[in-house]
Amino acid sequence: MLALHRDGTPAALALLLAPLLHALVASARAAHGGSFSGHVLVQMHEGPEDEAHRVAAEHGFDSARKVSFGENLYHFYPRDGAQARRRRSAQRRKRLEKDHRVKNVFRQEGFRRTKRGYRDINEIDANMNDPLFTKQWYLINTGQADGTPGLDLNVAEAWELGFTGKGVTIAIMDDGGHSCSSYDFSSNDPYPYPRYTDDWFNSHGTRCAGEVSAAANNNICGVGVAYKSKVAGIRMLDQPFMTDIIEASSISHMPQVIDIYSASWGPTDDGKTVDGPRELTLQAMADGVNKGRGGKGSIFVWASGDGGSYDDCNCDGYASSMWTISINSAINDGRTALYDESCSSTLASTFSNGRKRNPEAGVATTDLYGNCTLRHSGTSAAAPEAAGVFALALEANPALTWRDMQHLAVLTSKRNQLHDEVHQWRRNGVGLEFNHLFGYGVLDAGGMVKMAKEWKTVPERFHCVAGTVQETHHIESGDRLRLAIRTDACEGKENFVRYLEHVQAVITVNASRRGDLTINMTSPMGTKSILLSRRPRDDDAKVGFDKWPFMTTHTWGEDPRGSWLLEVGFQGEASQKGVLKEWTLMLHGTQSAPYIDQVVRDYQSKLAMSKKEELEDELDEAVERSLKTLLSKN
Repeated sequence: MLALHRDGTPAALALLLAPLLHALVASARAAHGGSFSGHVLVQMHEGPEDEAHRVAAEHGFDSARKVSFGENLYHFYPRDGAQARRRRSAQRRKRLEKDHRVKNVFRQEGFRRTKRGYRDINEIDANMNDPLFTKQWYLINTGQADGTPGLDLNVAEAWELGFTGKGVTIAIMDDGGHSCSSYDFSSNDPYPYPRYTDDWFNSHGTRCAGEVSAAANNNICGVGVAYKSKVAGIRMLDQPFMTDIIEASSISHMPQVIDIYSASWGPTDDGKTVDGPRELTLQAMADGVNKGRGGKGSIFVWASGDGGSYDDCNCDGYASSMWTISINSAINDGRTALYDESCSSTLASTFSNGRKRNPEAGVATTDLYGNCTLRHSGTSAAAPEAAGVFALALEANPALTWRDMQHLAVLTSKRNQLHDEVHQWRRNGVGLEFNHLFGYGVLDAGGMVKMAKEWKTVPERFHCVAGTVQETHHIESGDRLRLAIRTDACEGKENFVRYLEHVQAVITVNASRRGDLTINMTSPMGTKSILLSRRPRDDDAKVGFDKWPFMTTHTWGEDPRGSWLLEVGFQGEASQKGVLKEWTLMLHGTQSAPYIDQVVRDYQSKLAMSKKEELEDELDEAVERSLKTLLSKN
């Protein structure tokens, strides 16, 4: 296991999270054994950077690049075609290991990462001198393409308040773009231009970038959500395989310059994959939220997935990470898109298409070859819209931390007219309304910037391992397994958690058919989270889930003290059997009330609801003061 320093990460946090990170890595590797990519991570002994370049050249590598994390670590890139010659690559690696200038060599396995929302479709013609702003219903919905008027991101209010994303930099981690803060980790050069192909496959990053930062009033295509923000293109998807070091390098690129990282990709959305970030990428994500933006934390925005009802985004270790903001999508009349995945880790939603045949119901944005398109779709289109909204909030208040942004998303997102045909809207134990597919609702740019302007940083975050069940329990069709963990949430200890943010159920379970497994968890305040729904295409009978961290945001703000109930069973026609070997409950949140210093402007708002006890106390005190005043006058 590679040992890397995490300067600035609290020691207690590192000790607490290390077993979970390693378990997630092991589970991902077990689920999908990769192929050797030809890329290697090399740890050099102390010496000048030129020495690493000489070593790389001497051993037949194309180039070496010092990575931004760890000590004396370099990414050695293979020469063109080298990854295909496995035997020669292995020999080269063995010679490298014997070089006295080299301390350690770590091979990089190749694995699959897919763009979300790409469809092989015929593009419509767009007049380059004809702005598409009136087609951008997700910005201002007046009923275009048979949409529901008013169902949009409410960017008009944010723009009217003077917020356009100025001073904020957003990285589009994809297949290419243009910017001075950009980099090409696929080819190891600072020119992340997309590779032009006849099938438009590499238009993905260009389209996502246009949604965020397309300039206003230039008679070209449409307008970006944060049209005065800066965009950095990070090219890392356009290659046969992904590697851990390329992902980690992309996520950790210029973290003191880049504020927001937008990712519209992830493990294959085939309904049978369980996968997530490897060790270096987990390290980079942890470093990002702890050290990025001068310690305020990098903001990672992730598309929740395009597997539809056949998949569950809690099986995606990127979208279900507590360090990312997972974004789903709705279409222009408030219904779900056909590709939308549901899960308890989704925080909020924006807009895309995926149901209507009307060509104007898609997302209008920039495209390759200087063109425009109306056909961008998938949660790929949803994540950049969210990144744009967050950029507006950061302009309103640059002091916002990565956790502040998540709190703002919870408090200002709205149900509006979103309609889920399967899952009902419910209220959690503190009255916050959520949906298993849309999270806490659609982002409201106007509401978010207004609250961001007056926002006070939330209190320190703590982590509590609330309990573990390690006995073996058998599961059979028709008989749900029910297990309980009663916890005081580490009360009386320095890591006591009173107000919840994220909750993780780290579970090891095997089944005769993994896809028929369903897992629910109910909090002490009565909120039920669907941690895993049925995935009918998943036939796995060997790997199962090995210490997999299922995450929920649905208990946000609740008091975690009491009994947590886990229910595991099977759904499907065939009879199945399984074994649950372990369940660990992990609580993440604050000791003090997170909104105690926030100003309530609307007493019907989620913020007011979350501060109900405080407001009632204030009202009681005010009434008591008034009575005393009246009595003194008499």
